[in-house]
This record gives sequence, structure tokens and C-alpha cells, in this order.
Amino acid sequence: MFIVIRLRGSIGARKDIVDTLDMLNLHTSNNCVVIPEDKTHKGMLQKVRDMVTWGEADAEILAALLKKKLRLEGGNSVESTDLKKLLNVDSFEALASAVIDGKVKIVSPFEKTLRLRPPTKGFKSTRETYPKGDLGYRGKEISKLLQRMI
Repeated sequence: MFIVIRLRGSIGARKDIVDTLDMLNLHTSNNCVVIPEDKTHKGMLQKVRDMVTWGEADAEILAALLKKKLRLEGGNSVESTDLKKLLNVDSFEALASAVIDGKVKIVSPFEKTLRLRPPTKGFKSTRETYPKGDLGYRGKEISKLLQRMI
């Protein structure tokens, strides 16, 4: 599973890039989604690589992200009892491992995107690719950025 974070706005971007961002449900900056690692999504990520950063999901950071930022449709926060009732999962850690294994998808009744705040101590650069800046593929290093944005 990939964790994808949108870093840049769409002013001045081509229509096909904006459409791809919409298909990924990344409508505004600092939005985050969890998507599978398949050929289709990898192609979409290559299309929008100058607008987003992405990397492989780590179970620990994904559990922390879901616990803090997962919302029901309508904006209400999700509790452990909601997880048990809706997905038959005991905890956020179990949910994170199920999402990484591909057993569970984060779909309705949950919001499709996770809204993050800007990272503490800011971005390196939203115009340069990783490792000089923050855009593009960063592998397991996505967890360090997510920790600063949660």
C-alpha cells in the first residue's frame, strides 16, 4: 500500500493532471490517501509526481494516522467501538495491518481522504524532488514526514 500526500495546489496545472488528482481523491493540499500498489495507481502517481509525495505504508505510522485523522462521513471522529461495529476490527493497529495486507479498504462510511496539517518545521521545498525537496517517491521515509504532519 502507498500513502500519498498532496503538497501543491492546482493553479497553473494541466487539466489531465488535475483530473488525475481528482481520481486519486486528492482535492486540496495536505490531503492524504492510502492506495494499493498496482500498475494503474503507479501510472497515476507518475503523472502527478510534481504535485505529490508518496511511499510505502508502515503499519505503526498508518495506525497512528488512522487513529488521529480517520473520520466518518460528516466529519465525526472514529472510535474503537465504531471500528468493531462497522468493520469487525478490534483496534486501529489491527485496521492498519488489515489495510496494508489488502484485506480491508477505507471506503464508505469513512471519508476518502485524511486531512493533515502542514508539517512542523515546514517543507524542504515543494518544487524539488526527494531527497533535495519533498516531491515524488520517498519509500519508507514517508513515515518521517507523516509524523510531522499528524
